[in-house]
Amino acid sequence: MISDNLQMRGRLTIVVTAPDGSVKDDQTVENLVVTTGKNYVASRMAGTSANVMSHMAIGTGSTAAAAADTTLGTESARVSLTSTTNNNNDVVYVATFPANTPASAAAITEAGLFNASSGGAMLCRTVFAQVNKQTADALTITWTVTAS
Repeated sequence: MISDNLQMRGRLTIVVTAPDGSVKDDQTVENLVVTTGKNYVASRMAGTSANVMSHMAIGTGSTAAAAADTTLGTESARVSLTSTTNNNNDVVYVATFPANTPASAAAITEAGLFNASSGGAMLCRTVFAQVNKQTADALTITWTVTAS
């Protein structure tokens, strides 16, 4: 008997850059592919017209990520993805939160991938050690989702 269990997992690298270009923080964390994200992938395989993942959000919530999550705990900002690439079984999403996004300094502790500029289906969510983003800083997240 053949048994093949498709699993999805992800990891993201978070980099905070000061206005002078120096790196203030750099960390890599694992994420959770939530139930709505798995349903989204299955629906795309079936040919439904669900929008592609197009936005990334950051927030200040600290509740652990759970499979039933559909939103961030406390969303602070959401931006369009700057790039999406497919490399074999990895899909890499990149987003940059520029200066003034969010509008004030924030202790960022969570992130998520979505298929809309507001609401929408959430593919992944993660909670991580606090990253301090000052108003003038840029924060770039590179998020790799692997199907294996």
